[in-house]
Amino acid sequence: MSFHKHLTEDRRLVLLRLLADAPGYAANESILLEAVESFGHRPSRDALRADLAWLAEQGLVTIEEVATVMIATVTRRGGDVAFGRAVVPGVRRPEPGR
Repeated sequence: MSFHKHLTEDRRLVLLRLLADAPGYAANESILLEAVESFGHRPSRDALRADLAWLAEQGLVTIEEVATVMIATVTRRGGDVAFGRAVVPGVRRPEPGR
């Protein structure tokens, strides 16, 4: 697996876990960008928006646009993936007990 692919899959898992822990299971892209950075990722806003769009295509999040800001909400399936109860290729699987 390429390093870029590994980073992308891990970033998607981080996004799902952040949303699963967020109040209302939702957050806007600015909050998510700041939070993802605290986990060692440094994506551009465009890359983050692409990840959110990809997660939405997989049915793991829903997206609402308010003005020019994306607001993502994790779905039940996305929560299952975030905590290892389901597997989706393209999202890193969490380690046991995490």
